[in-house]
Amino acid sequence: MSAPVLSIIILAVMFLLATVLPLNMGALAFVGAFLLGSVVLGMSTNDILANFPGGLFLTIVGVTYLFAIAQNNGTIDLLVRGAVRLVGSKVALIPWVMFSITAVITAVGALSPAAVAIIAPIALSFAAKHKINPLMMGMMVIHGAQAGGFSPIAVYGVTVNSIIARTELDANPMAIFLASFLFNLAIALVLFVVLGGGKLMTTPGGRLVEQAAEKRLSVSVGARAAGVTLQGSGSDISAAGVSAKGTSGSGTSSAAGPAPAGAPPASGARASMPQLITILGLIALAVISLGFKVDVGFVSITIAIVLALVSPAAQKGAVNKISWSTVLLICGMLTFVGVLEEAGTIAFVSGGVADLGMPLLAALLICYIGAIVSAFASSTAILAALIPLAVPFLATGEVGAVGVIAALAVASTIVDVSPFSTNGALVLANAPEDVDKDRFYKQILAYSGIVVAVGPAVAWLVMVVPGWM
Repeated sequence: MSAPVLSIIILAVMFLLATVLPLNMGALAFVGAFLLGSVVLGMSTNDILANFPGGLFLTIVGVTYLFAIAQNNGTIDLLVRGAVRLVGSKVALIPWVMFSITAVITAVGALSPAAVAIIAPIALSFAAKHKINPLMMGMMVIHGAQAGGFSPIAVYGVTVNSIIARTELDANPMAIFLASFLFNLAIALVLFVVLGGGKLMTTPGGRLVEQAAEKRLSVSVGARAAGVTLQGSGSDISAAGVSAKGTSGSGTSSAAGPAPAGAPPASGARASMPQLITILGLIALAVISLGFKVDVGFVSITIAIVLALVSPAAQKGAVNKISWSTVLLICGMLTFVGVLEEAGTIAFVSGGVADLGMPLLAALLICYIGAIVSAFASSTAILAALIPLAVPFLATGEVGAVGVIAALAVASTIVDVSPFSTNGALVLANAPEDVDKDRFYKQILAYSGIVVAVGPAVAWLVMVVPGWM
């Protein structure tokens, strides 16, 4: 058996094991890289580890560490509370506030599951209080998280752009970000219209919206200060470093206690100095990284250390909230991909795709593979595996490389609405108390089926076929 064929079998077994068993795909990838590299190809361990993405490691650690401090010192709660206050009496805007704030959280570096775990309980409690369709509210949160997920300083965006940077393909980080943002925004608009958004336009809300926000957020802050953690499903939830309640509706008010030093101020209080500095730090991260092209990893970890010095209590436990599971996943997968390249697998697969003789059909096939696998496995893992495999095919110039990568990025992440993914499971776990959980599960399952069936084709049709990317 040739090395390329054997490596493909190893990759398939890795995905199968990571899907069926609670195993980290990155750990499996390190083992696969070692066995394939040393046993089959005769590579030294130094040659295998030369593929370890040190820069990406620093970036993910830096941005998730920074976000963990921002969550600990109450800056995220402050942003959510301020956004909800802007709603006033317009109940119809609540879903859009949740979409927007989740997009902002992921755009500045939070992992998608972390953002959904923070916002989903708040959003679905509003859905119960104001008779908003819970499916619409939950999906607005997930699509908001994916809308911001490919910003140049977000984990998804950094991962994809780092992979492209290692090739000879032209990189366009902003195009990929905007493609994902606009695509998810379009889906959110459709959901809003189809699932009763029009009726909400005439629903009075008034001060009740603000009061609900204050009560819900004060419970969230107090519970987190008391150490209440998420009781949800899926190993990625705890691994993402999130702290939220897996309950719905009223929350766990009895868990709230005296906030420790560095905890966010009570509802209605002004922003504390650490929170203001955190907001300035997040703005500085975007300006310095994007405007001056300084490495995101070094900038984010520098800002995080500054915040830790300003408020030492707020950074307590922040290192534990770094997404070590994702670090292991991405670094393991990219190390394995480097060994695949040495084995000739990438050229082998790309040659097979090119032999189809229909570049557009090949691009559509890649998008569907990404969507179907990602609905059950890790979106990050599938992106880390498929993009390098498609590079030689894209280098031929027969289709627009940026368009295909953008379509693959969208197709592989919009399916995170699946109840088998972390995000979908989080929404299901936080369903309002008066909602039939079995029926809600079937609704999410049906919606995710539609997304898997239609989403990749629409992304391909919009981003690849016209050839403008």
